[in-house]
Amino acid sequence: MPTRFSLVLFALAGLSVVANDFFLVQIGAQAAILGLIALSLTVLAGWGGIVSLSQMTVAGIAGYSVALLGSNSAGLGFDLSMVIVVPSALAIGTVFGVLVGALAGRTSGIHTIMITLAVGVAVYFLANQNYTIFNGFTGYAGLEAPKIFGLDLRQPVPFFLLCGGLAAAGWALVSVIGRSPFGIGLIGVRDNARRLTALGYNVPAHRLMAHGLAAFLASVGGILLVWYNGRISPGTISVGPMIDILIIAVIGGMARPIGPFIGALLFVLLKTFAIDLVDPERFNTVIGLVFVIVVLVSRDGLLGLADRIRIPGLQRGADGETERP
Repeated sequence: MPTRFSLVLFALAGLSVVANDFFLVQIGAQAAILGLIALSLTVLAGWGGIVSLSQMTVAGIAGYSVALLGSNSAGLGFDLSMVIVVPSALAIGTVFGVLVGALAGRTSGIHTIMITLAVGVAVYFLANQNYTIFNGFTGYAGLEAPKIFGLDLRQPVPFFLLCGGLAAAGWALVSVIGRSPFGIGLIGVRDNARRLTALGYNVPAHRLMAHGLAAFLASVGGILLVWYNGRISPGTISVGPMIDILIIAVIGGMARPIGPFIGALLFVLLKTFAIDLVDPERFNTVIGLVFVIVVLVSRDGLLGLADRIRIPGLQRGADGETERP
């Protein structure tokens, strides 16, 4: 794992030298951010069998926290230092995700999906109608990445390296945890919760911890997403983006931590270049067709296809993955 992580960082550094600014930000950084949020869903669904549709909502809560605690164009923020804002936003997003997990953790299947969807829709309408905290449908703008030790993260190369580095760290963290007793126990909960309960495992606690880990990853992605867009509004956490995260995770494959990033890269490439071939309003049709084709061909997403044709580095056992539920 340390070797693979080092190679990934080396590849990111090399890419930042040879690629242009458009590719670094519009493709690379955006794919890393969406992949990080989708990775949180992979932790829940791939490990715990918990399909949550509220991961973009968790990311949005962290993003709104950055807007409120820091400075924004509406002048409604507390204008605190980023040294305080970022950890606070991570904590708020993580706590919110844990609360959602506590609400949905004792259910399973369609009931979990509906509860998390209801939470996401409720937060969307609250943000859309509340002007005191969320500033209504306008949201907040002027949310720029900070400077760290004189390094301007608003510039393409530093921002790409930040997003890519955090995405790589998330992948490495999930890969390591997947091999830990907690990860193995969570897989057991996914496969047979009753048996694990009979063996003395605290199943609700395992699921709640999974929600906490997933919420932390989604919160990191949410903060980066705010800096990428420079703004946040209810549209960021609407039903469309919520479903996009699910599509990204499924297309890439939820059996392994690398899957969400592969799905995110394909999603961003289609979103960026499909408009040259079809009307922009037809993008959902295009991604829907790709989703159906991938699912029909491989139930494990693009990673399942990699297993079949034996692509080096993407086969089972390459990054501490779990078997598909």
